[in-house]
Amino acid sequence: MFEDEQALAWTAMPYRSKVYGADGSEIGTAESLLGDESADIFHGIALRKSSGGKAVEVPAVRIKKITANGVVTDLDSSEVAALTPYREEHWFHMGWGGLFRKHPEWDKTSRS
Repeated sequence: MFEDEQALAWTAMPYRSKVYGADGSEIGTAESLLGDESADIFHGIALRKSSGGKAVEVPAVRIKKITANGVVTDLDSSEVAALTPYREEHWFHMGWGGLFRKHPEWDKTSRS
């Protein structure tokens, strides 16, 4: 899927991009980026599932490509149903109109 499209950097992902599963079906929309912009570390996205319910986290290792037209994952439907619920932590505004989130434990200087 999107084989002929140019891949984008995670920080360039369009706001509320459609997210697709391994079989090409739309599984939801990306509600926010998860990562550390200052260290350029991508942790994943918060996904609002098409089936409804609370947002869930899609780890970066499950995201295969980000393009101007969507985000491709390697998730099947049972894996989407089993994703970890999204945990709101620290939010930072990003220039593209979305929000950027950072867990305190991602910052090696934070103490929990």
